[in-house]
Amino acid sequence: MIRNLNIFLLFASVAMLAGVYALKFSIEGTASERTALIAQISDQEGQLSLLKADWAVLNQPGHIDPIVQRHQAELAIGPVQQEQFGSFAALPMRPAAPDTEGMDALFAAIAEGIDPIDAILQMEGIE
Repeated sequence: MIRNLNIFLLFASVAMLAGVYALKFSIEGTASERTALIAQISDQEGQLSLLKADWAVLNQPGHIDPIVQRHQAELAIGPVQQEQFGSFAALPMRPAAPDTEGMDALFAAIAEGIDPIDAILQMEGIE
């Protein structure tokens, strides 16, 4: 009985040892992937900061103005005029009070279990 127990414990310890080594190698692989990702993120952050710096230089008025002057005739661009924005008088007025009868009929139909969208589709002959 003791001999069988010792043999079983020996095999169990060997199996656990193999499991621990497999776990160790798995963790090392994950750590190397993490390190590679950190390096890639750092590289991309450097590239992003370089692109932001380039964008800041390209958006300076001193850089844009000669390009605008050179292509002003072809693009037909000019200074912005106040009339381009419209006026408050051109804005539509707010609608009058909502149609309470229509809304009450809609809510009553929904309460009765009638699907208003389905009814519209049937009237149009879509279904």
